[in-house]
Amino acid sequence: MAALTCFKAGERSRLIYHPCIRGRHRGDHRRFAWQDYRDLLVRAHLWLGGPVVVVWDNPNVHRCSRLRQYAAERNWLAIVQLPTLVPDLNPVAGIWSLLRCTTTAHVVFTDREHLVQAVRSGMRRIRRRSHLIDGYLAETGLSLDATTRRRGQ
Repeated sequence: MAALTCFKAGERSRLIYHPCIRGRHRGDHRRFAWQDYRDLLVRAHLWLGGPVVVVWDNPNVHRCSRLRQYAAERNWLAIVQLPTLVPDLNPVAGIWSLLRCTTTAHVVFTDREHLVQAVRSGMRRIRRRSHLIDGYLAETGLSLDATTRRRGQ
């Protein structure tokens, strides 16, 4: 599952997510490829109706040359890379933590589809509560104000 938290001054915060479901056989797992992230970014651009600045953590696929080239060719897309190993600057990390503590805690899933449905349900609940998304941005200490880099500065 990949997710984007979307913030725009004066508007309600949004959560965009997409599961990556491939294969139905044991051992047939596939991670998100750069094209999956590209499609998620296009979806965000269409949904938000404007330019997108993505602040990303450091999985290899986020640093992929084809994804960087794709971003460079789009005037509506800018990617800012977070330093390595700083999940406290990533609002989505808080969302994953909330899902682990609520939606998936103490549940034995019968199959992959059961897990995906539970996570989608949890994401929908979070999506409807923009104050939660705002709280995860506040927790990072980051601001939408370009002049404020970290809380207290």
